[in-house]
Amino acid sequence: MSDITILVIEDDPAVRRGVVDVLEYAGYRTLEAGDGHVGMELALKANYRLLLLDLVMPGPSGFDILQAIKRKRPGQAVIILSARGEENDRVRGLTTGADDYVVKPFSMKELLARVDAVLRRTCERAAPSDERSVPGGTADFKERVIRFEDGRREELSEREAELLRYLIDSQGRIVSREEILRHLWGLDPDRTETRTIDMHVMHLRTKLGDKDQRLIATVRGKGYQFLRESTS
Repeated sequence: MSDITILVIEDDPAVRRGVVDVLEYAGYRTLEAGDGHVGMELALKANYRLLLLDLVMPGPSGFDILQAIKRKRPGQAVIILSARGEENDRVRGLTTGADDYVVKPFSMKELLARVDAVLRRTCERAAPSDERSVPGGTADFKERVIRFEDGRREELSEREAELLRYLIDSQGRIVSREEILRHLWGLDPDRTETRTIDMHVMHLRTKLGDKDQRLIATVRGKGYQFLRESTS
């Protein structure tokens, strides 16, 4: 079975069961909720890679959940499942933060294709064996090493390599400690000391020669931001 977990929030029991069964048959792990109250709690607190979200249900609507995710879990992959296929609803869903919008009724084959496409283009699924440029050198994530133009080398731990690649691939977006714990390491922020992130960032800054914190910036109260070029 895949280590990817997909959360399904859908109030129609038959539709929800069909989606969950197909996902599990395809090898995914699943979580599910049948109303907006349970759905909101899982959407904000559970560990999962992709959310399949109905729009109309008891309690908070799918749009309410999308808005909450946008504030609390920026970057979360979401596919809307809805019978509301009007253009305004599709535009609203996509501009609120959804990655795709599937109109009911849909075939399970189509749904699996959409799921695979969204997972492929999320940064969590980026190939780990590539390289990224950093000021003064190159980070090799296959070998887990930073090679500098002056000949220096800095070895990276597995966690340091994952974190550096994630920050670089966020392309200047501020990444919260909670997002890193949930999306990158699959840990529950409510049960994990976030100082572990601070320590890994400190080690990365040392290895990058970023003593003035101009490459990996701390944004107070929000998280960390990778600046493509260090400021003067």
